[in-house]
Amino acid sequence: MSDIRLEREFKVSPARLFYVLTSDAQVLQWWGHDGWVMQDAQLDFTRTGPWYSVMLGEDGTLFKMSGVVTKVQPVETIGFTWAWHDGDDVRGHESHVTFTIQETSTGSKLVIDHRDLPTDENAASHARGWASPLGRLERLLQT
Repeated sequence: MSDIRLEREFKVSPARLFYVLTSDAQVLQWWGHDGWVMQDAQLDFTRTGPWYSVMLGEDGTLFKMSGVVTKVQPVETIGFTWAWHDGDDVRGHESHVTFTIQETSTGSKLVIDHRDLPTDENAASHARGWASPLGRLERLLQT
């Protein structure tokens, strides 16, 4: 199994960052990749329980992922499982994601630990994949 860790700093309070990371309406604004259109989602990370999203890629491909929110500790941590679905809607390998929010002298830092990815290649792909949502999150927090 492989793990990745990503860190990003934002000039917002930990409370503001936590709100944007957990509120369904806010998550819909940053979740996914640039150019993808959300088709269906339940992305409320304010409580434990199931979540999912279905997005339409620029080439018309549907991308579905789902999991279970396993931990919500305001304003510090959100933990959830994650798996992609294939074209037949069969759920694939499950990995684990933890968002940790740390206060900094200029605002807050988001640490994303994405664990239990099946291969180093898959981990590298997920590390690249997080770049777009993190860019969208940064733009949202600048407004």
